[in-house]
Amino acid sequence: MSQLLDTILLFSLPASGKSEVRRYLASLTPDQCRKDFHLGPTLQLDDYPYVHLMHRIDDELKTNGLEYAYYQGPSRPFRDPWTWAVLVELLNEDYANLMAGNQTLVASAAQHLFDRLDAAHAKVGLSQPLGAISHRIRVRMAEALEAECRTELDVLNRQNAQDRQGRTLVIEAARGGANGSIFPLCPPQGYETAFQTLSPAIVEKAAVLYVWVDPSESRRKNIERGLPDGQGSILHHSVPREVMLGQYGCDDMAWLMAQSDRPGTIRVERTLQDGGHFTTKVYHLPVARFDNRNDLTTFVREDRKLWKKADVQALHHGLKAAFEQLAKH
Repeated sequence: MSQLLDTILLFSLPASGKSEVRRYLASLTPDQCRKDFHLGPTLQLDDYPYVHLMHRIDDELKTNGLEYAYYQGPSRPFRDPWTWAVLVELLNEDYANLMAGNQTLVASAAQHLFDRLDAAHAKVGLSQPLGAISHRIRVRMAEALEAECRTELDVLNRQNAQDRQGRTLVIEAARGGANGSIFPLCPPQGYETAFQTLSPAIVEKAAVLYVWVDPSESRRKNIERGLPDGQGSILHHSVPREVMLGQYGCDDMAWLMAQSDRPGTIRVERTLQDGGHFTTKVYHLPVARFDNRNDLTTFVREDRKLWKKADVQALHHGLKAAFEQLAKH
């Protein structure tokens, strides 16, 4: 039996089918995952819950007469583009806790999240917006957000308690650049910055599965999947149009693949601190494109009893080819 893939970076534009791929993989037996996709039972990390919870924090700041901390408005982009790197730092922390099997036991999950957000902002050189809020308002905000924050923390704790041996970690994220951008994208936009910010412990074990759709198809499916009360849902949230055009009008995955000096990989060159010195290290991450330009994944949002055999076979075949390519490298 070939070696199982350790970590999959499931990257692509919004509404491309990433979450549907995760749901489909979760529906398979361990034998199917191992035999056809070189995967162990999956563990999963995603930065979208933090995107949503930052919106919820902004809602509560507004309710308490304060300015938004993270976004320009409820349906607008981040106030500071480097918040994209903040999200990666949060994933790095989740990864470290998962590898260590840490259980986070706190009286207030919301206050814990506030502290994590400020610490992640500090790591990328941004101000810590929640540190300046009065204790009275911070407590009021935490009470309003506790249930949502506790749900997300419980998900992480349950996962951290599982045995890591023989499992494959799937990390989901979407990155891009403004419509009409030229390459390379200017940091912090795009996947290149994400690769530069991810923990080296992740990068050295990771392979990239890119779900390939055109930006116009991403925008269409983004509208189609959105439900009025679905912003907290991975499957049914909708990204605002301004963000879709300004942050996801294109992405740099094809460009990064073309620049690599080794076919079938993404070349990531990092400057790392080693004691009192800095060294340069080059990683070659295996990469494969799952072609979803002719929609193979939307049916997965439906009840599993409604899945048609032909749809399942088409999705399974396409994913199998992509994972075979990753395993080959």
